[in-house]
Amino acid sequence: MTPMLGIMSSGGYPRTFSVDYLVVAGGGGARNGFSAVANTGGGGAGGLRCTVTATGGGGTLETALTLSPGTNYTVTVGAGGASGSNGSNSVFSTITATGGGAASDLTQGFTGGSGGGGTASSTTFKGLGTPYQGFNGADGTTAPNYYGGGGGGAGQLGGVTTNAASGGNGVATSITGSSVTYGGGGGGGNDVANGGTGGGGAGNATTSGTGGSGTANTGGGGGGCRDVGTGGAGGSGVVILRYADSKTITIGAGLTGTTSSPSGGYKRTTLTAGTGNVSWA
Repeated sequence: MTPMLGIMSSGGYPRTFSVDYLVVAGGGGARNGFSAVANTGGGGAGGLRCTVTATGGGGTLETALTLSPGTNYTVTVGAGGASGSNGSNSVFSTITATGGGAASDLTQGFTGGSGGGGTASSTTFKGLGTPYQGFNGADGTTAPNYYGGGGGGAGQLGGVTTNAASGGNGVATSITGSSVTYGGGGGGGNDVANGGTGGGGAGNATTSGTGGSGTANTGGGGGGCRDVGTGGAGGSGVVILRYADSKTITIGAGLTGTTSSPSGGYKRTTLTAGTGNVSWA
């Protein structure tokens, strides 16, 4: 894909230019256990929006933003959710990815970018994902297994991988120049349930154990726990920007990020924490 040169001003210099993006929100945390056979579900992955290779929730690939030099554009990298809390939203300019849904309270996994899994009990309902960002979590199960439901992933429903409690898989994108997967859901509790590919934390089968945390800067959901264990935290999100290598980005105060060397006609800036502005010259 050839970088867009933008609309030319009367002086012959580009007045606008195109920026591709990957915006991944923080993953949802899994609730701590609170009684026997009430094993908790996995946290849902952070919502994922992308203009390169694939986007979240089975949606159509998004369209690059047309921006102007010398203008500030807001970026927020969403934090992962603590135990029982949704992840935080990530933002680039007009694009917002929704934080992953926590898993779960006594009745239902929480709605988010991807939905949290349900608790294993008589009330086992999944949390719902946000359309075109992520998928639903899975319901928990009752006797005989009492699995907490897997958290939804950016690319797949919770509970549809290797067993009933696994987290949904994420989405692979090549925006960095190589294929990387983001947005895996957390595995459910009371089973050694896999987290979804793309940073989802594994579920825990030990009575007082701790679910795996989502991987930082993937938006992965936290893994659920058994009985009175500890739910895993969600992984933080990430914002990755790809633009013509003729442009120079300024990363403002409050943001943590790095910019790659030019490759294939592009530079790539990866923002891994904070809130602030970016601009280009």
